Amino acid sequence: MLIDSLVALSPEIMLSIYSMVVVMVGVFSKTKSMDVSLLWLSCLMFCFISLIIALTEPSDIYAFNGAFKLDGFSQFFKIVILLSSGLILAMSKDYLSRYNLLNFEYSALICLSVVGMMIMVSASNLMAVYLGLELQSLSLYVIAAFRRDSLKSTEAGLKYFVLGALSSGLFLYGASLVYGFTGTTGFEEISGVILDEGLSTGVLFGLIFILGGMAFKVSAVPFHMWTPDVYEGSPTPVTTFFAIVPKLAAIAMLARLLFVPFGNAISEWQQILVFLSISSMLIGSIAAIGQSNIKRLMAYSSISHIGFALIGLTVGSSEGLSAVIIYMFIYVIANFGVFAFILNMQRDGVSVTDISSLSLYSRVNSIRAFCLSLIILSLAGLPPLVGFFGKVFIFKAAINSGFVPLVIVGGLSSVIGAFYYLRMVYLIYFGEVSDRLGGSMPFINQVVLTTSAIAVTLGSINLFGIQGFVSVISTTFLG
Repeated sequence: MLIDSLVALSPEIMLSIYSMVVVMVGVFSKTKSMDVSLLWLSCLMFCFISLIIALTEPSDIYAFNGAFKLDGFSQFFKIVILLSSGLILAMSKDYLSRYNLLNFEYSALICLSVVGMMIMVSASNLMAVYLGLELQSLSLYVIAAFRRDSLKSTEAGLKYFVLGALSSGLFLYGASLVYGFTGTTGFEEISGVILDEGLSTGVLFGLIFILGGMAFKVSAVPFHMWTPDVYEGSPTPVTTFFAIVPKLAAIAMLARLLFVPFGNAISEWQQILVFLSISSMLIGSIAAIGQSNIKRLMAYSSISHIGFALIGLTVGSSEGLSAVIIYMFIYVIANFGVFAFILNMQRDGVSVTDISSLSLYSRVNSIRAFCLSLIILSLAGLPPLVGFFGKVFIFKAAINSGFVPLVIVGGLSSVIGAFYYLRMVYLIYFGEVSDRLGGSMPFINQVVLTTSAIAVTLGSINLFGIQGFVSVISTTFLG
């Protein structure tokens, strides 16, 4: 029934209508105060819709003839995506105002990209996946180039658009091959065809192209080329958004794509993921060593972390999927703390992104320096911080499934990555004397930084309780 489908997708519909209202109000008001009001209203809208989703009882509901599936897995990721987006908008307000970028278009584009991500995590049809991908991507292309007076921002948007179009082409070509050899684009139907007839060569090539397109979205090597340039060139609030929210949506979509339509071809896509995982971990860790710009360093850091997350997907079990969800949750918390600080790295009122500018920040503000150091050490995976246990869960799942070589490479990558993380901590406390960063930071960014530091320090206490909750979601998702 159409009515039932509309009700099932009511959160996406509400956010879509709200996005269009933001555009109309912004166009006709033409006042900066209204732009600020729309930003805060968007934050509240994200919280309101996430509350609606949280209060909806999880159940496997199909909408629009099976194109979308609502289950506990999609609900969990939608809530995290919505709350993360709202928090990033709130954190961005001071930066956007400082550089005269606080326009209503920013809030509207963020909302539309979130709609695309919500569609992605619920999609149960290749065409629905593409719809979500493009709605997300088209919005992100624009906000990457949002700072129109910056050559780097314009370049970032152009590079992201050109390479994003290539990845969309790869995905569409793969989807067309799968449709041509199975006669369907529905996830359940594709799974049934592969179960009955086996994996044909055409479907295998389609799977390879689809994974190539999805690897671009998660910044996995060798489809990572855009990431450092786009992270560096985009306005820092946009970089913050790129580093957290689209990664979550893409990992969730990749998990559904692998386990549902191609769940009967696990041995084939495991080989592809092994390559993506190993290359991402090693190249991400090694390339980060030579970076002098903290945004480029975080780009390569994200590539390396995606490599670790792909280990969990490679395992192909509920244990591996649970480990991925926990790992990404920890990754999100840590990145919120780091970017809450990066958003306010400035000297004499001018933003700076050189890693060397962290020198002796401990003498500027010892509490913030301590919080940032804890978060960085968690990203490095040092015990007893929560980042260490995130990797333990990933490695444990891989060992239990016989992927010991992946664990060895992961351990080696962690050692390499520790170098550039520890270098940042060294600069904070023992760097050379230089012009120091300013000491001001908005209240909300200070709260996020402190909360993130507390979470990465004490989160390991409750991590095993969280693991039980996530295991239920993973087990239910895999049937």
